[in-house]
Amino acid sequence: MKPIKVGLLGLGTVGTGVVRIVEGNQEDLSSQVGSPIVIEMIAVKNTEKARNIPVDSTKLTEDPWEVIRHPEIDVIVEVMGGVDQTKEYILEALERGKHIVTANKDLMALYGSEILAKAEEKRCDVYYEASVAGGIPIIRTLIEGFSSDRITKIMGIVNGTTNYILTKMSQEGASYEEVLKEAQDLGYAEADPTSDVEGLDAARKMAILGTLGFHTNVELRDVSVSGISSVTKEDIGYAKRLGYDMKLLGIAERQGDQITISVQPTMVNKQHPIASVNGVFNAVYVHGEAVGETMFYGAGAGELPTATSVVADLVSVIRNLKLGVSGLKAIIPYKEKRLIKDEDISYKYFILLHVDDKAGVLAKITQIFAEYDVSLASVVQQPNELNPDAEIIIVTHDASKASMDKVQRHFESLEVIRKVKSVYRVEG
Repeated sequence: MKPIKVGLLGLGTVGTGVVRIVEGNQEDLSSQVGSPIVIEMIAVKNTEKARNIPVDSTKLTEDPWEVIRHPEIDVIVEVMGGVDQTKEYILEALERGKHIVTANKDLMALYGSEILAKAEEKRCDVYYEASVAGGIPIIRTLIEGFSSDRITKIMGIVNGTTNYILTKMSQEGASYEEVLKEAQDLGYAEADPTSDVEGLDAARKMAILGTLGFHTNVELRDVSVSGISSVTKEDIGYAKRLGYDMKLLGIAERQGDQITISVQPTMVNKQHPIASVNGVFNAVYVHGEAVGETMFYGAGAGELPTATSVVADLVSVIRNLKLGVSGLKAIIPYKEKRLIKDEDISYKYFILLHVDDKAGVLAKITQIFAEYDVSLASVVQQPNELNPDAEIIIVTHDASKASMDKVQRHFESLEVIRKVKSVYRVEG
């Protein structure tokens, strides 16, 4: 049996996991694809670096182009990260007829349509399961498992760092700053955590899921994004009292032939299954017209969970190669993109106001909601020993984003409202 030769770009955490699985599970993998799988060459930043797995030094190179242009390599596995330069490597590999497996969410979110178009032209496979939610096979599920259904909603905890921070804030009553420092010390958060905590990482993943779920080309600029850096332990405390957990959710929804995609801190009803997903774990909830509600849960990052998805993609690519069907399963968006307007996006809101503690304030506030056709589910006014102003907590019924924007602008001009402290989406 002629071996299938693989070129590996990157030997960091995920790349190391790929080597471990391919070499450690060689018998099982070979039986599945009908050939040995050989990692022929690996591009690394420093060939002299000490590594925690044995690697044949003759297979290492500091020049990724050596891997791309190697005549005997059939498949390129890209786990090095980067965007613009990496795109050039991938496009050149496709031009040479090599198949691609990548874990690069940034690459696929920004240039996925261009890469998939080149793959279709060259009849090559591009698989990218590990780019979203680590070890959870959500991309394969959207493409294959929901192929006979129409997806109406995808809601996900797709960033483990922010889920860890919000979980610790909820369970321990700690501040955002305290938990972020702890997450950095443990290696869950980067020294510069901006991409995670401001929702950018999750937004890239939701762009990928939205593209696959709704068969339209969702770009990063189509995703409305806000992060968790402004979430306070007081916000989380109020959420718990009202029966909610705070989560950074990516939410993609379809209404008819229009879609909307967002990433934002959200108060989730404790009865919803996604509310129980804690720590660094990820979960993706999918609602289809036929199947109804489903949820997928697991490790969203880490060496072996992510590498498992990468190697599963590698197996699929090799099977296609053996069957002569490479490049025939590419999912190219075929629907025109139509985004829902703000006046047609509706959901429940939580609002925390700091107001003058005097008679008539509540009446003025409820009058403003009525003026913009926003109905209220509950209104609670309670004292806070740490705040000299009165605090009013409001949960609305479903209200349009356009109406709520008008309410907030009106609040800013109302003298009795000292501060609009917090506004969050409510789910469930």
